[in-house]
Amino acid sequence: MNARLNTLAELQARYGPRYRWLLLLSVMIGTMASIMSSTIVNVAIPDMSHHFALGQGRAQWVTSGFMVAMTVAMLTTPWLLSRYGYRRTYVGTMLLLLVGGIAGGLANDFTLVLVARVAEGLAAGVVQPIPAIIIMRAFEPHEQGRASGFFGMGVVLAPAIGPSIGGLLVDWFGWRSIFFMVVPFCLASLYLARRFVPLTAPGGQAANSNSAALDWRGLLVAAAGTLCLLNGFVELHNSSGVGAWLLLAGALVSLAVFVGWQRHLGHTGGAPLMNLKLFGYRQFAMGSIVAFIYGTALFGSTYLLPVYMQLALGLTASHVGAILLPAGLVLALTIAGVGRLADRHPTYLLVCIGLALLTVSFAAMVVVNLQTALWVLVIFTVVGRIGLGFILPSLNLGSMRGLSKDLIAQGASAINFMRMLGGAIGVSLCGIVLEWRLVAHGDTLTNPVTSPARLAAFDESFLMLAGLCGLAIVAAWQLRQGKPGATLSPP
Repeated sequence: MNARLNTLAELQARYGPRYRWLLLLSVMIGTMASIMSSTIVNVAIPDMSHHFALGQGRAQWVTSGFMVAMTVAMLTTPWLLSRYGYRRTYVGTMLLLLVGGIAGGLANDFTLVLVARVAEGLAAGVVQPIPAIIIMRAFEPHEQGRASGFFGMGVVLAPAIGPSIGGLLVDWFGWRSIFFMVVPFCLASLYLARRFVPLTAPGGQAANSNSAALDWRGLLVAAAGTLCLLNGFVELHNSSGVGAWLLLAGALVSLAVFVGWQRHLGHTGGAPLMNLKLFGYRQFAMGSIVAFIYGTALFGSTYLLPVYMQLALGLTASHVGAILLPAGLVLALTIAGVGRLADRHPTYLLVCIGLALLTVSFAAMVVVNLQTALWVLVIFTVVGRIGLGFILPSLNLGSMRGLSKDLIAQGASAINFMRMLGGAIGVSLCGIVLEWRLVAHGDTLTNPVTSPARLAAFDESFLMLAGLCGLAIVAAWQLRQGKPGATLSPP
């Protein structure tokens, strides 16, 4: 019977006030799968690199290719929801993520692995803004922090437990087993979507198949600019540098063209991928800057930490998972508590506290050496995850509470885009800085034996991340200028 409940009104009548929590739980499972697919592969990169005889640059694209696809796909979420509604969009992304996970695990060629990662990235990009839209539209302002905490706690449990299980799977069964970990989450999300996710579009109205066409020009320009930007960073360490600067120049040209085209569509009544009116809200503009810098540091460290523990400290994949597990569980608990704080305290203050803790955790890595006890490393990672717990529920709320209702879907898409664009740059930036500092210290990751020089190169990479987080605090302090506004309306 539940499968025939398709509209928002029918589902609300059937399940009553608890329906909004069931809806949030449903999309939370799918988001868990998408986030797991974005982070868990990092544990398998050394093993995968050995299997396919990859250098550091090519191996990095396992993560960077996913990030590029996810970043650009986020811009399409508002249009997809408007045209196809929540359920069709959500189910489509889960099917794509499921196929990508299975195909990646079965691939015998590295090119096919990259294609599977791109497919997973596209799915993850579309689905990740959806929970923020639901929280801002389906929950009262005084409940949004609690909803963000509940959602955030559930979402981080997957990547918290995932690397630990993933490390064991890599040691026991090899890197292929990592790709299959998303399968049960995708199957569960498809079941829940059929029961609880409505067919309607944001705001409760029916999906409109005759809505304006997707801005393919803007999407292609955004994709081209993102690729130029990331490849430009990768090429920066080459001796000539000419190709790198040409690519970075192409990224700047793409940015100018994209902004101009989006402005043109906005003035002529079209449907831009990114509504530039969003940045007229000071709170949202400052939040976007924080999201960009924060994404650079967060995803850069997500790539750097497992590589550091395995190739600098000589730990096995299972040891890496065991170290990251307590930090992930602390993160889940922190998010649950901070979500409630966000309903009663200024969000800018919570974001600043989180960024400060994240800065300390990165800077503390310089005291780690080959004789350091593992519990010290666990403490440093826990401090960083507590910082993340302060940031994750607070940043979206602090940035989007001042937006008008018709801009919420675009706002969720745009701020996630900024965060992931920073993340995509962060992964490449960490790889570049690490390679640069390794050369400066006269070492290379192909050397099977670690050394103080290698540790020094990693230390300097972590200090770079600490500096970025410190810079983000300056922008986060400006979030205090915004004034919260009521945002309740049907999802």
